[in-house]
Order: sequence, then C-alpha cells, then structure tokens
Amino acid sequence: MSRLAHIQAVLFDLDGTLIDSAPDLGGAADKMRTDRGLPSLPDALYRPLAGAGARGMLQVAFGIDPQHADYEVLREEFFGNYERAMTVRTYAFDGVPQLLRELQQQQRRWGVVTNKMARFTDPLTQAMPLFADASVVISGDTTPHAKPHPEPLLEAARRLGLSPAHCLYVGDDERDIMAGRAAGMLTVAATYGYLGEKAEVHHWGADWHIESPLALLKILASA
Repeated sequence: MSRLAHIQAVLFDLDGTLIDSAPDLGGAADKMRTDRGLPSLPDALYRPLAGAGARGMLQVAFGIDPQHADYEVLREEFFGNYERAMTVRTYAFDGVPQLLRELQQQQRRWGVVTNKMARFTDPLTQAMPLFADASVVISGDTTPHAKPHPEPLLEAARRLGLSPAHCLYVGDDERDIMAGRAAGMLTVAATYGYLGEKAEVHHWGADWHIESPLALLKILASA
C-alpha cells in the first residue's frame, strides 16, 4: 500500500509555498531605505531572504542582524510598514488555486502552518479569498514553539482531529521539513519558493520534491 493512502489532509507553509509575498516584504524594508534618503533596492535582492521575514529583509536593506543595537526598533518599523501593505503585491503562486480546489474535490482538507505571527497571518488570510476554505491556520505564535519544532504541526493535526500520520506537510524551507519529520508527517519540499542558490534541498530529507504547486497532485495520485 502507498505511503500516501491514508493522507486525509495537506498542510502548507505560507510564504514561498502558497503565496509569493516577497514583493510586499521587500517593499516594507525598502520603504525604510527611501524614507531615510537611501536609494531603492531591486526586488531581486530581497527575494532570496523573504522566507527569513524581518531578519532577512533588514539584512538586505541595512546589512544588520538581530545582534545590532538598533535591530529591535528597526524591526518594529518594518512590521508597521508591512502591516499597512501586506496584500499590495502578494499573490498565490501559479497553480495554487487549482491545487486547493482539487484537494477539496478529493475530500482532502487543507490548512496552513506558518512561522508568520498571527498579527500578520490573520489579516492576510482573511483578506485573500484563497484561504476561505482552509480548515486550519496555525501561526508562528499560536503555540509556544515555532518551526522547526514540531508543535505547530501537531497542533494543526489536533485541530483537524487527525493523527499526524494522516497529514502531509509541504514547505519551501529546511525548517519545514525538519518540523514535518519530527511531527511524524510525510513531507514535500517546494523548490519553487524562495530557495537561494546554495540551498541543498536534497539533503533536507523530504519524502518528495516538487518544482510547481500542481506537481503535488501527481504525487497524491500515486496513492
């Protein structure tokens, strides 16, 4: 019997897996530059670090890390900018709406497990019709732990009333695969997201890799 035969729900990371939020994340950091009279930077510089959130965006914009004396203040300014413009240039990756419709037709529930704080996850998912049918949305601060800890994924399974073994997790970062494996779920690495050139995806230990959202349907069809 296929390892996928018992999969009843598919859980997804958010940024870089279901949606491309890099333009708005980069835009929030770039506004901080232009507000200070610094030249704007191209989206292409921000994109590879979009999955790292504020830490990645401030590294690109100002070359600082969380140990910098001004990091906390700048991070809050970034959060404010992003909060005011989360869905200006954010969109679902090609194929994602069809993928989610197909999952529902297969009577498989789907949901989101992200490290993005609920402060951002909730208004963003409420603003995008794409998420109207999500069965569960777990943010980075829903539980005491964030990925790569398995607890957010275990909480999603609990809310779905399913064993983790009946869930498949899809993400575009190594911490997603680490969390999924630790939770006892089968895992899929999405290679179309924000992976940098140096990412060693095939060393993450994912059960499958997909180069487009719709490729997941082929994997599920093998069940």
